[in-house]
Amino acid sequence: MWRTTRTGAMAGMLIAAALAGCGSGTRSSDDQRPPAAIVLTASISDQRVSISPHSFGAGPISLVVTNQTKAAQRLTLESADAAGRGPGLRQETAPISPRDTALLKADVEPGRYTVHVVDDGIAAAALRVGPQRASAQNDLLQP
Repeated sequence: MWRTTRTGAMAGMLIAAALAGCGSGTRSSDDQRPPAAIVLTASISDQRVSISPHSFGAGPISLVVTNQTKAAQRLTLESADAAGRGPGLRQETAPISPRDTALLKADVEPGRYTVHVVDDGIAAAALRVGPQRASAQNDLLQP
């Protein structure tokens, strides 16, 4: 009987210790959520890449792009700030078929960016990213 009680108590202490360590890497109640992602739309035509909005605050973005040309295009989002100011950002989509869409997600910092395709005949779009957007801490239904 003594052995069973001691074993049960020992098991209980081990479980309590394991549970005490759980959640050590989670967000505390004082931490703010990042800003909610905003959706940007872009289109690739034979003349240019168009994007809206072209100015917004730093944080996560989802760029939905449509290819309106007759050839497959690969869209690139790239930081345009002066060299030597960090590694910069360069993200690109897989080839987008004619009349198809793609999604590019990124977390952008303040600065200037270009959105372009490989074809030199298609003018690039410019983005201006301002200071960090407000936290989504008090927004309902956020992940």
